[in-house]
Amino acid sequence: MPKTKKVSEKKTAIAKVDTSKSVWVHSLFTDYDIDLFLVGKHFRLYEKLGSHLINVEKTNGTYFAVWAPNAIRVSVVGNFNQWDNQAHPLHKRWDKSGIWEGFLPGIAKGEIYKYFVKGFDESEHLKGDPYARRWEHPPQTASVVWDTDYSWKDKTWLSKRAKMNALDQPISVYEIHLGSWERDPDNPERVLTAREVAGRLVPYVKEMGFTHVELMPVMEFPFFPSWGYQITGYFGASSRYGTPQDLMYLIEELHKANIAVILDWVPSHFPGDRHGLYEFDGTHLYEHADMRKGFHPDWKSYIFNYDRPEVRSFLISNAIFWIDQYHADGLRVDAVASMLYFNFSREDGDAATNDQGGPENFGAIQFLQDLNVAVYGNFSGVQTIAEESSTYPGVTHPVHAGGLGFGMKWMMGWMNDTLKYFKVDTLGRKHHHHQLSFSMTYAFTENFMLPFSHDEVVHGKSPMLYKMPGDEWQKFANLRALYGYMFTHPGAKLLFMGNEFGDTNEWNFTQSLDWHLLQYAPHKGMQETVKALNFLYRKEPALYHFNFSYEGFEWLDADNANESVFVFMRKGPKAKDTLIIALNFTPVVRENYRIGVPFKSKWKEIFNTDDIIYYGSGINNRGDIVPSTEGFNRQEYSIEITLPPLALVVFKSAK
Repeated sequence: MPKTKKVSEKKTAIAKVDTSKSVWVHSLFTDYDIDLFLVGKHFRLYEKLGSHLINVEKTNGTYFAVWAPNAIRVSVVGNFNQWDNQAHPLHKRWDKSGIWEGFLPGIAKGEIYKYFVKGFDESEHLKGDPYARRWEHPPQTASVVWDTDYSWKDKTWLSKRAKMNALDQPISVYEIHLGSWERDPDNPERVLTAREVAGRLVPYVKEMGFTHVELMPVMEFPFFPSWGYQITGYFGASSRYGTPQDLMYLIEELHKANIAVILDWVPSHFPGDRHGLYEFDGTHLYEHADMRKGFHPDWKSYIFNYDRPEVRSFLISNAIFWIDQYHADGLRVDAVASMLYFNFSREDGDAATNDQGGPENFGAIQFLQDLNVAVYGNFSGVQTIAEESSTYPGVTHPVHAGGLGFGMKWMMGWMNDTLKYFKVDTLGRKHHHHQLSFSMTYAFTENFMLPFSHDEVVHGKSPMLYKMPGDEWQKFANLRALYGYMFTHPGAKLLFMGNEFGDTNEWNFTQSLDWHLLQYAPHKGMQETVKALNFLYRKEPALYHFNFSYEGFEWLDADNANESVFVFMRKGPKAKDTLIIALNFTPVVRENYRIGVPFKSKWKEIFNTDDIIYYGSGINNRGDIVPSTEGFNRQEYSIEITLPPLALVVFKSAK
């Protein structure tokens, strides 16, 4: 089905409701719904499964529906019936769907509940609702009857999203963990709600010039140190950050500030908590029964069975849900490589194979293609982004051409090579010169996003600042030059919170960022550098228009290893957009340094990471620079410049 039209709410014909029962026979499903569900093509299951506040026979209550095909009995339990699993048994549908359903009169918004599931083997399970819109605050694990009603006021943003969020526009992403960007100043132990965070977060992101935010998982998860990457409540906004409507308010406020919102999404694995998806009906329902395919040895979690149509419907419905109900502008899909290959993090002897004997997970590949077709086919101006670390071909190529269909892919190779280079002492960088230039050999094979994410500042990897060599001044200068290189390299950008001001500690999810560091000039200078880079990036079409195409980049000098200097050109749709970028990755000032330029017109320095306002040494190229007719770097003209120490300099012509 190329487009997932909103399924009709027309009810299946049933007998008159027997109101004498504790659970009334009632259904939101049509035969068409069931047909789509069973073939893995129902992508709005959240409108049917789960708990729904409705009125039946002029009576308010809640309709419940849950998929548990191998159960022999399913009941709704909660405080309203003293958790008695005999009191409110659901009715199993007469078709082959495996869905249990029913209407409970009088059950109102805010009621907590679970499903009591009795397996075919007489095993008993107390489960949360896979489609619940809200959950209790951990460590409590019950689902909550709730809705996602909200009076949205972001129509203006949605009307221009297709242009603002396009691949030929600037994409600079600020990655945020809501639980630790800022805590309650009066009680640092308390995590602020999304509504409370909005008051300071939104103006800060706008002031810093970021075009997007990426929220680390906001779906319900039981274990706070997992940062949200092991989810139990896929359709519920985490109660740690308030109500679903609190999260909607934050997204709406970001949209009002013309900031797009990307949500981290984890369709790769889920934890084995007893109230979650694991062995939901007493069998391996959501996870693959073959533990070579269904268990992740590194994360001790369970892998979805992408071969099962109902599981594909669940996951794609979930992706659609966050874009539809929460107005998300994109999804960053976590751990894609672990989905694509059965032998991910496994020894060959412990890994399953596909029916052709290879390591590729064909079910996962089909799921990802179906996902992207559904997302892009149903929403205008959204993006999907793959966090994918392998060499799988065509991650961002169209599905019709055999690709996976993502909009962008994280450029993990660039991140690793770049950090390895910058960690080297400046004297030794000449021996690693082409480690930095190597990225341009494959930069346009995919639509790449350059990530310095949370993963680079945890688990003993050190904060970004302390990855840099040298004394304090050199560390800051190196980091400013690194960010300058990132913002002028082709590709979208992503920077994790705290990196923008040079945090001196690894990220700690249990406390606020070290905002107090901004009272010190080096950190304030770092923050000002990132702010200026964001606005430079957004102002200059040469830095974003051809972000994913060779047309926007040309090396002028990639081979000056001895002096650790790189010079390249970025091009926009017009000749006047052209920029020349020169990088000096040693602390030696290089005067009268000749570089080639394509135009005879005067050139001017428009950005310099060594500027004194950024805590640099203040070595600038002031005034107009008149080119000579001496050709250089394969260009017809050339100019002589001063290269500041450990710095990036950007020049633009008056053409």
